[in-house]
Amino acid sequence: MAGFHVQAFVDALVLEHGASPRTVEAYRRDVVRCVQFLRTHGVHRASDITAAALREFVYSLRDTVPPRKSSSIRRNISALRTWFRVLTAEGLVSIDPTERLDAPQRGRTLPDVLSVDEVTRLLAAPALDERLAFRDRAMLELAYGAGLRVSEWIGLAMKDVLLEDALVRVLGKGNKERLVPIGRSAIGAVAVYLRELRPVLERGEGRGLLFLNGQGRPLTRMGAWTILRKYVQLAGIEKAVSPHTLRHSFATHLLQGGADLRAVQEMLGHADIATTQIYTHVDREYLRSVHRQFHPRA
Repeated sequence: MAGFHVQAFVDALVLEHGASPRTVEAYRRDVVRCVQFLRTHGVHRASDITAAALREFVYSLRDTVPPRKSSSIRRNISALRTWFRVLTAEGLVSIDPTERLDAPQRGRTLPDVLSVDEVTRLLAAPALDERLAFRDRAMLELAYGAGLRVSEWIGLAMKDVLLEDALVRVLGKGNKERLVPIGRSAIGAVAVYLRELRPVLERGEGRGLLFLNGQGRPLTRMGAWTILRKYVQLAGIEKAVSPHTLRHSFATHLLQGGADLRAVQEMLGHADIATTQIYTHVDREYLRSVHRQFHPRA
């Protein structure tokens, strides 16, 4: 690793910075990990390292299984910045490529999403011989098909489902109302549920809400979680899936299909587009994984 001056970096940490043995070892390990990555990508000297190459290294940390935590990635970036401060101070390199290297924001992690195949399996999981299958299929189709928060889907009133217009009227955070389009699959599933099952469940305690439990009362948040977990298991999905995972998947799949970010913001009911922009990062990770898998020179 002579071309990367790792030993000079370690010596400087010990002799000039007075770093603890634990910090020295952690930083050395982080830099070595980066060097190994760079070598596999055709970089063999510290002076040849670019900001773009370092960004790809940071992206690779996010792609590990399981993905590294943001705190671990920030420490990695801190090690790289310290490494290049030492190298520039000692005249071993002339340019510091870490100056434009951004660390992940604290508390902002990329949400888990389902693949299209996993969503298809999940939506097909309710077996028609089950008593509440029509409700469960309608609930899952609508939750994914409209990108609803769990509080929104259990709070939907029958009057808010405008099947002829292919819309649902949603009361979101801050009592902000929005109209969200729904597709044929969701329309069909909800129509069957309204025709075949909901009248059977209704015993005067439904309060006009769309989704009822087996006793004819409004479905609770915990009830929705329980139903979702049941079908995640039946579909053979090994990821940790929450109601919000369906919302994340809705947004990600729209962007993968070429949807405009502003349109996705409107459908999700985000007040600030910066909240919606996290899904562009999810989409970028998806595109990168596709490139690695299928490009002959990846």
